[in-house]
Amino acid sequence: MSKEEAVNYWVKSSKLDLETAEDLFKTKHYHYCLFFCHLFVEKIIKALIVKDTGENPLPIHDLVKLAQGTEIEIPRETVEQLKEITTFNIRARYDNIKLAFYKKATREYAKKWFLIAKEVYQWLTEKL
Repeated sequence: MSKEEAVNYWVKSSKLDLETAEDLFKTKHYHYCLFFCHLFVEKIIKALIVKDTGENPLPIHDLVKLAQGTEIEIPRETVEQLKEITTFNIRARYDNIKLAFYKKATREYAKKWFLIAKEVYQWLTEKL
């Protein structure tokens, strides 16, 4: 796969995950919406890594560590947002903490973080 094909793969996949997050929010599946927020942000970062380095991104899910693999300077506020969004991947996956995350993922919380994730996504997309 060429560098351009790899970038396009990550971008296309991230767009599908954004659409899925939107659908999940509309159907009130807030904890899964947040999980997909993590996915679409992760994948756009991975597109940036490929664009900037020509290398495959590491198979990790920590958004801050992934963002450090790009050539862009991440503002402190965005780093803090990436830290919180990273927790959506972990909390939504593991049964022993899924219930606590489910309770935390109210409509208000999900709406707030869905909007933040979309803003981060848009900012990162502009760097492509």
